[in-house]
Amino acid sequence: MNHILTIKNSNAPLTWHIVDKPTKKQIDWIKNNFDFEEQDLTDCLPPNQRPKVTVRENYLFMILMFPYYDSATQEIKSSEVDFFITRNEIVLVHNNHLQPILDLQQECQTTENARQKFMQNSSRLLYEILNRLLHYCFPILNHINQDIDNIEDKILEVKKNKLNVIMEIMRIKRNIVNFRKIMQAHKSIITKLIKNSETIFSSSHLNIYLDHLISHTKDIWEFLENYKETINALHETHESLLSHRLNEIIKTLTVFSVIVFPLTLLAAIFGMNTMNSMPFVGSTYDFWIVVTIMMAGAIGMSIYFKKKRWM
Repeated sequence: MNHILTIKNSNAPLTWHIVDKPTKKQIDWIKNNFDFEEQDLTDCLPPNQRPKVTVRENYLFMILMFPYYDSATQEIKSSEVDFFITRNEIVLVHNNHLQPILDLQQECQTTENARQKFMQNSSRLLYEILNRLLHYCFPILNHINQDIDNIEDKILEVKKNKLNVIMEIMRIKRNIVNFRKIMQAHKSIITKLIKNSETIFSSSHLNIYLDHLISHTKDIWEFLENYKETINALHETHESLLSHRLNEIIKTLTVFSVIVFPLTLLAAIFGMNTMNSMPFVGSTYDFWIVVTIMMAGAIGMSIYFKKKRWM
């Protein structure tokens, strides 16, 4: 889309500017219309920056990362959201990956009730944006949970392609790791926002709104910790099953080779070119006598292994 959208609340002195898929042109527009630091503006351009809160003289600059699910690659990726926050304006810069932002801007752009509800002041609007983005994480968490349930069933299916199973386990582990990296800084960033934003927001607004967001980040992190432990346990279970099945195969092949050993030994002995000293050779039933000895050896070894419960 690559454009700048401005939404105003006619009944409150609040303006919301949304910049999607930022380019140098859009950043120059922000620079020309606001007194923001050059470094903060540069941080809005690719590549992604680390999450942070920076306190300036007349505004706050905040960077947060949020997850989104790429259905084409089945991978959880991160999308950067940048906030320039003043008392009466919020400039939001994003990459157009996060549906909650698109939905909220659509509501506020088209509906007067939404503007009156969500754009009372900058703290209320900031809370609504962050709250929706954090709630957006829970369906992704549910998707991970469903993937874990599915892989648990596949692990117990003997005929399942084990290469596919291990690739699926690694995909889930990668998504959990990516999700954890994205969410790791959220609690500390929101806490810093509360401590350093008295000049922008009233403390009462922050306590009401942002403490609730910290609770969301804790819940998300606890889910991720649980999923991490679960997928690691499933990975270990899968490795144990593979190891057990490999041991069973090796055991079967070993028993088979020992049973066949007398046959191979006798065949080698009677295949030697020492015909004059070979027993049974030249008698009427020499072939059948040798075969009988070989079969007796094989049957004897089989009975022995059965008694030892190795078969």
